[in-house]
Amino acid sequence: MDATLETRLREMIDRQDIWNVLLRYARGLDRMDRNLARSCYFDDAIEDHGRFVGSPDGFLEWTDRVALMYRSTQHSLTNHWCDLQGDDAWCETYYVFIGVSETPPHFLSSGRYIDHFQRRAGEWRIANRVVIVESTCDLPENAASVALPPAYAPGEIYPATRDRNDVSYHRPPVPRAPRA
Repeated sequence: MDATLETRLREMIDRQDIWNVLLRYARGLDRMDRNLARSCYFDDAIEDHGRFVGSPDGFLEWTDRVALMYRSTQHSLTNHWCDLQGDDAWCETYYVFIGVSETPPHFLSSGRYIDHFQRRAGEWRIANRVVIVESTCDLPENAASVALPPAYAPGEIYPATRDRNDVSYHRPPVPRAPRA
C-alpha cells in the first residue's frame, strides 16, 4: 500500500472513531447509561453546556436530573465536520434534542457541539466541549397522532426504557408477535 493511501485510510478510521464517540454519547444520555456517556470524555475535560459548565462527572449528574423531567429524550446528530491534526481534532456536530413530556408541550432544542477531541493512548475522546444552543421551542401534540390507535395494546410491554433494559441492548432484539 502506498503512503498516500495509508494516510487516507488512517484519516477515515480516525473520523469514524470520533463519530462513534459522538453516537455513544447520544445513546448514553438517552438511555441514562452513565458509564457509556462517561466513556466519551477524558477525566480533565471541560463541558460548557449552556446552563452547565464543569467536569464530565458533574455534567452527567446534571443531565440525569434534567432528563428525569421527561418521559423520554432523543439526541439526534446531523451534520458533522472534523478537522484532523494528528492526535487532535476540532469538530462541529449539529444536534437536535427532543424531550418528551407526559403531557404537551414537549421540548425541542437544536444547536452545535464544538468539540476538541484528542487521541490519547490510541483512543479518541472529548478533551473539551462548547455547546452552542441555536434554538429552543415547545412542541404541541400532533393532531394526527392523537387520532391513531396506540402503538402498544393494553398488556403489551413498552420496549423503550431509560436504562440497560431498553430493547436496543437486547441481543437479539425480540419483536412482538404479529397482531391478528
